[in-house]
Amino acid sequence: MEVLFEGTAGPLGRPVPGCPCASCGRLPVPRRPTRVLVDGRPLPQDGFTVVAADGGRLLHAAPGFVPDPADDPYDVVLLDVLDRPERLGLLRRLGLVTGRTHVVAVGIDHRVPSEAELERRLALWGVRAVPDGTLLDARGPAPARPEPPRRTLLLGGSRSGKSAEAELRLLAEPEVVYAATGPSGDGDPEWLGRIRAHRERRPAHWSTAETTDLAGLLADARSPLLVDGLGTWVTAVLDGCGAWDRAPEALARVEARCDELVAAWRRTRVRVVAVSDEVGLGVVPATSGGRLFRDVLGRLNQRLAAESEEVALVVAGRLLPLPV
Repeated sequence: MEVLFEGTAGPLGRPVPGCPCASCGRLPVPRRPTRVLVDGRPLPQDGFTVVAADGGRLLHAAPGFVPDPADDPYDVVLLDVLDRPERLGLLRRLGLVTGRTHVVAVGIDHRVPSEAELERRLALWGVRAVPDGTLLDARGPAPARPEPPRRTLLLGGSRSGKSAEAELRLLAEPEVVYAATGPSGDGDPEWLGRIRAHRERRPAHWSTAETTDLAGLLADARSPLLVDGLGTWVTAVLDGCGAWDRAPEALARVEARCDELVAAWRRTRVRVVAVSDEVGLGVVPATSGGRLFRDVLGRLNQRLAAESEEVALVVAGRLLPLPV
């Protein structure tokens, strides 16, 4: 099966004609609207499966396409990953996309702010973009998916986009455990609204663990883990240890819990992405409890960063890598 990509952009191409947005303005190489030929025959735009004369299988997973778990794995998948990248995670979960599948992005447009950001996201998800005019021989091996960092720590202030960045990194995984460390929100409508927004944003096939036993979760995990977040975990630990009055024995218990978490983080064999608050950029907290929280979380961030393959700061939705 030979697949010719005459274009891979959205319906209006990229850049969108007359569009004044920053993404269209900074595009280095234009792309034509998506048009794909399989063995010389053009494909329609709606979701479909094609079986070529040589038995090769191609899926165009257009929005609204519902995969059949009974299908055989595909050789080529065309997917608008800028729409809902978690659909790729579901296809992997169902065994329809394997390490031999060529996954190619189509429908590319200004929903991504730059070509560099497009490439970064596609690398996270194990997808590739191809130039217009690319001829793909589906009988050849698919490119190996890059090995992601095992431990990633994402820091940022309130509403910086750090949680969305953490989720972005794992959207194309077949299985993810979301570790929610915050309070349940009972009796607090505003907090319940935040929890609901996070739940609705997460893929339906992810599982959720509402726990503060992060060390145990890291020890037992068999699939990628997203921890959101360490700030609420520290708050829960300070509460549970009765440490807000700074009693020495209570502070010792807090330190022991932090030691336990750092040790589990160091030993984990699964991919883990953790979100934490960067507490060193604000004013000195006015209360003793606020200063205690800042100190405990700040030290924990430093210790976990030292044991992480990747650490980054998220500011206004932009990612700033923090090299060693």
